Amino acid sequence: MAETNKEISKNMIEKKDPYMAKKALLFLVLLGIISLLSDFTHEGARSIYGPFLGLIGASAFVVSFTAGLGEFIGQALRIFTGVIADKTKKYWTMMMVGYALNLLVIPLLMFVDATIWQVAIVLILLERVGKGIRAPAKSALTSFTAPHLGAGKAFALQEALDQLGAFLGPLFVYLILNLNKGSELDGYQLAFGLLGIFAVMTLIVLVLSRAKYPNPDRFEIKTIEKGFKGNPAFGMYLVAISFIALGFVDYPLLAYHFGQTSTLDPIYIPLIYSLAMGVDALAALFFGRLFDKRGVIALQYSIGLAMLATPLVFLVEGIFALIIGIILWGIGMGAQESILKAVVSRIVDKDKRATAYGIFNSVFGLAWFIGSLIVGALYGFSLLLLVLFATVMELVSIILIGCLHKKHADSL
Repeated sequence: MAETNKEISKNMIEKKDPYMAKKALLFLVLLGIISLLSDFTHEGARSIYGPFLGLIGASAFVVSFTAGLGEFIGQALRIFTGVIADKTKKYWTMMMVGYALNLLVIPLLMFVDATIWQVAIVLILLERVGKGIRAPAKSALTSFTAPHLGAGKAFALQEALDQLGAFLGPLFVYLILNLNKGSELDGYQLAFGLLGIFAVMTLIVLVLSRAKYPNPDRFEIKTIEKGFKGNPAFGMYLVAISFIALGFVDYPLLAYHFGQTSTLDPIYIPLIYSLAMGVDALAALFFGRLFDKRGVIALQYSIGLAMLATPLVFLVEGIFALIIGIILWGIGMGAQESILKAVVSRIVDKDKRATAYGIFNSVFGLAWFIGSLIVGALYGFSLLLLVLFATVMELVSIILIGCLHKKHADSL
């Protein structure tokens, strides 16, 4: 009787070549450093996009529209960039183009003022386009190390370093703004300019990584015969993750709620976000390892914990409930980033994986956008209904993941 996909994966890990495992780990660490530096740059910038746009004359609607449109473009674009990466196998080229566009537009924001505020909108949208270009290729490269390190561990390490950058970047910007003695706008422009240093560092490490590992797809031997078309596990998985995205409340609304209720002084809101990013990194490591041991069931545990964040933040008063809620929210983010991508590496063949990641990100992003619209509308109507909607969506996702595990236990 033929071995199942899970048995093949397990045997590959048990019989792995120690030398190749070491090379795979070093390659993954280099990808992690790239993620750390890039997230330091663009998350640091994203933490001040809102107030910066307000200072140079953009309205609240323009700020909100830009954020939403940027996320939609960045996610939808991945369907096409994933196909291109798979067809051409030019993973490094996609990474170079994507990261260059994603990061080098940020220091250009230092030259924008109220007379040309529309230019800032274009640059911010281009930053999201850059991420959409490089994301599927990056996920595919990470997945190639899974046979040697374990899918959960590989994506967990990637996410932990990624979120370390997301933790440090906003803190760096916070420090620059507080130390700047000039006008408020001067502080923002200086912060964007200094982030350019980290953008260049990212590209340098990327070039060195490409030189050392020109063909990282050779880390993985083809073991799965399924693409994403006619793959019932992949189709069912997309439905399940859509419900996760529908019910997961994004941080901007949480931060808006903190300000509206005066639960937290606005100056501490970026620091609370940094706390969430720190928890995100630790949760990614824990749940990534749990995924390698227990499979997709680990995702159910994390969703169950994260689901409690919404009622704590919106229905319970006090700073203690807020902090616990943010910690649980960070757990949900970390587990999503480490496990959700790891699952794709188990159910889709390497030759179609970048395409699968593009589809996965686009579906997840669209569901996230729709869920954000619904949650945003419910916020002004009833906090109780908001919590009920979010909770029900997460419960449905837990049930669907259980069904997915039961029906496709051989691969998950």
